[in-house]
Amino acid sequence: MAATPKPGANAGGQGFVEFVDVEKSYDGRAFAVTRLNLSVARGEFLTLLGPSGSGKTTTLNMLAGFERPTQGSITLEGQSVDRLPPYERNIGMVFQNYALFPHMSVEENVGFPLSVRKISKADIASRVARALDMVRLKQFGDRKPAQLSGGQQQRVALARALVFEPSLVLMDEPLGALDKKLREHMQLEIKQIHTMLGVTIVYVTHDQSEALTMSDRVAVFNNGAIAQLGSPDDLYNTPQSSFVASFIGENNTLEGVVDRISGTECRVKLNGGGEITALAIDVAQGAACHVAIRPERLKIGPAAADETALPATVDGRIYLGDHLRLLARLANEQVLTVKVGPEATMANGETVTVSCAPGDCRAFPADAGTGGFVSKQGKTT
Repeated sequence: MAATPKPGANAGGQGFVEFVDVEKSYDGRAFAVTRLNLSVARGEFLTLLGPSGSGKTTTLNMLAGFERPTQGSITLEGQSVDRLPPYERNIGMVFQNYALFPHMSVEENVGFPLSVRKISKADIASRVARALDMVRLKQFGDRKPAQLSGGQQQRVALARALVFEPSLVLMDEPLGALDKKLREHMQLEIKQIHTMLGVTIVYVTHDQSEALTMSDRVAVFNNGAIAQLGSPDDLYNTPQSSFVASFIGENNTLEGVVDRISGTECRVKLNGGGEITALAIDVAQGAACHVAIRPERLKIGPAAADETALPATVDGRIYLGDHLRLLARLANEQVLTVKVGPEATMANGETVTVSCAPGDCRAFPADAGTGGFVSKQGKTT
């Protein structure tokens, strides 16, 4: 299992995987995926993230060959796969339900993709041994799937997907059936294997923390389109819509109207009273907007000269070990969640000042956040 190159463009600038003007409709009227242009680099770990019904699994199924696009085309290494059946695409698959054969041993399950490719028995044995060693299950080769834990079964499924050295591995909610602790452990294991092998992975999940932990880039889907595509840091710290800001990570949302715009910033009059200065993201003066602020970007205490000060009352304290979540109720009855240190002594009912810098607040149009993101070249890259 030799390592492949790390993320980067192929010769000529074409992506390893390309979706070009892809759309998918099951009834000819409503579209599960619309106007999808997406480029995946060789060796990249790309996650398709979004709520149920957003189009991410349909996109994965079209790449796998389980569904055909209604319009547009999909290429792999520069070659169209639109008419290729799944078994001719040289793609490994890992599913949430593992899809292991219960009557076969672990070794037989892992070796199955090699046997159908008519690989010699000696070569199968050595490659299966390497694959099981990679996922730390070499000693379990003679067991049946039912004799393994959920995490071990998922490792077997991962080894089976990698044993024939595919050019691409697709993972559809592979950790959804595991408990929280095991899921977090498997996230790190999959990422380590990806780093070791350099294989290209397209991963589907609705769990935003999972996407942020594992991915080189994340495509956030909403209503069948990509709302934003970027690195985990980009999505978390510079969301381009109210939907992305609220879907990625914990977020406070204040409702108001844009009073005035000055350069890259705007002053927002909050509904029910109060004002706040924020970065202006496609907002218009006089229009309704949502102001998004991360809990860790708020502080309790006097505001600096360029910051906004919001009088509030402590409405609750949530102890989370390494920090506290304070619920701060503003005069207009909107409640902010503020992340503070565990040593904070503010009591329920205490009057405090919540302050924030303009650069930590982002104002979005109130009716935006559901559209797709397409670059000037017409491709999401």
